Amino acid sequence: MAEEPIAFHRAASSIQEPARNFSENNAVIPATRFDRSELHRILGIYGRMVAAGEWRDYALDFLEEMAVFSVFRRTSEMPLFRIEKRPKLRSKQGQYSVIAAGGLVMKRGHDLNQVLRVFDKKILKALVE
Repeated sequence: MAEEPIAFHRAASSIQEPARNFSENNAVIPATRFDRSELHRILGIYGRMVAAGEWRDYALDFLEEMAVFSVFRRTSEMPLFRIEKRPKLRSKQGQYSVIAAGGLVMKRGHDLNQVLRVFDKKILKALVE
């Protein structure tokens, strides 16, 4: 089974954004994405926290240098947590990180499963309460 990234496309808009108009030189800025297995692991944890009533919404951002999965308690709030993938940090401190609402880096590493273990205690605590 090939690990291929899931491509998300924006709906067509009649208003052209000047920052994203690359038609002059046909250049396309590559975006960093989560692949299928990474997204499956993240959504598994998200589903358990939604079932426990702790999380209610999420957002995906695919930027040039990083991919971000943001978790919200309510839609209008700041994200409770951000799960980031920064491939440029792969050879240094690890490309995956979990960042809390205040900007505190809770865990960083090379293995997504190991980084997401930060939420294991939160899942058990939410299920017991």
